[in-house]
Amino acid sequence: MRHMLRFAFARLSARAHTLNSNSIPLPHTAHSQAERNDLEGHSVKARVAASIALALAVAFGTAGCGFIAPQATTKHYDASDGVSGNVGQIDVRNAIIITDAKDGTVGNLVVTLVNNDSKSIDLSIQGGDQSAATAQVTVKPGQVKQLGSHPQSSSSSNVFFANFDGKPGSLYNVFFQYGDETGVNLKVPVLDGALPEYRDLVPPTILPATK
Repeated sequence: MRHMLRFAFARLSARAHTLNSNSIPLPHTAHSQAERNDLEGHSVKARVAASIALALAVAFGTAGCGFIAPQATTKHYDASDGVSGNVGQIDVRNAIIITDAKDGTVGNLVVTLVNNDSKSIDLSIQGGDQSAATAQVTVKPGQVKQLGSHPQSSSSSNVFFANFDGKPGSLYNVFFQYGDETGVNLKVPVLDGALPEYRDLVPPTILPATK
């Protein structure tokens, strides 16, 4: 009997020890998991905050470029060797004069005219001083008209300056005006046909009859 009681007490003690052993890590495990969740939450929040800060820095840095440095796309510039100006509703773009470097007695005005009006405009063009002859060019509504691209043809899209005394590398006064609009005087660069892109723009020494 005493042996049986000792055995039962031993089993109870062993079971109590087992229960106590299993129950000890539980609070510790739950506490560690909570700490890990809390740490992971802080880590996620930190990463989100860093991402937002980086996005704001990039946004302000990109926008700041427009405030600090002038944007080239907002400014008009001449893509070639010519000069530009405006007369009322007419845009004068990239004007140059091509001459024969050998003789240099004729100047071919190469220019693009843009009519921004809803009606035709008769534009007066005068090269040199006020005593020089004036050419008349009609630009239709909304038209982009190129002058001087075919100097060998007898076309009304050619404006030649006879008795031309401008030399390659110099500037030549050309006056544009129409109606009651205030005209614009441009100092137009004089070039010759030394460059391949201007070779076909050299005017003939004997001017073709205008149509």
